[in-house]
Amino acid sequence: MFKSVKCLIYVVVALNLGSCSNNSNAPVIKFSADSSSIVIKNIDEASLFQVKNAYHTNPDSVNFISVLLTPNETDSLQNEEYIAGHTKLQGDSVLFVPEEPFLAGKSYLVESYIGVKFADGGKLLKGTIKHNLEPQQQVLKR
Repeated sequence: MFKSVKCLIYVVVALNLGSCSNNSNAPVIKFSADSSSIVIKNIDEASLFQVKNAYHTNPDSVNFISVLLTPNETDSLQNEEYIAGHTKLQGDSVLFVPEEPFLAGKSYLVESYIGVKFADGGKLLKGTIKHNLEPQQQVLKR
């Protein structure tokens, strides 16, 4: 009897650990097809609901995405430069449209808190929970 109970416990623990795998469904950040804007896709339903509520409340003051022009090795630019633009909701995606077009050959650091979670089961079990939220970051090269 103890052997079957022990087996059952192992199976339950294995299933719980398997369900806490690193299948991160983090939003995807990339350039649009014509590289005129940045698109955030694959946003989970709860985060998309929060984004839509914030956007519909005051669309002019929402800052979901920050985009910085990062210096290349050969650039004389030493600091990151903020790229001004505005955000739009398009279906289940968020678009960032810059005021001036993105430059070819330049790298852009995109930071967003959309879909970022403070803690989940995997982080709890691994002990990697941090005391603050970290934005999702993606470097895009045009």
